[in-house]
Amino acid sequence: MAGMSPLFRRKPAQAAQAAQSPEYSENHLVTLIRKPGCHLCDDAQLVVEKVCADLGVPWEGKDITRDRELHDQYWEQIPVVLVDGRQHTFWRVNEERLRKALTDESK
Repeated sequence: MAGMSPLFRRKPAQAAQAAQSPEYSENHLVTLIRKPGCHLCDDAQLVVEKVCADLGVPWEGKDITRDRELHDQYWEQIPVVLVDGRQHTFWRVNEERLRKALTDESK
């Protein structure tokens, strides 16, 4: 394995480290539905970025002005945070609540 590229060596080390971390959240995806120029959306994104970075959870942003279905479904609630495709919260994102949703073993 001495000749193995760093890319391949890094993955097992990250997995081992993550497995030891009590906050490791496997197989989650956070989606932030927002619109440009929305100060609540900016605040929500800061919380989502922080929590996801801390836990190693991927997140994505979706612009409600570019998706008619999201617009029709969530226009009056933005910003909206989805965890694994299910609505977690809207308007204000609570860091502790989001962290708990991503680390709760019972989900």
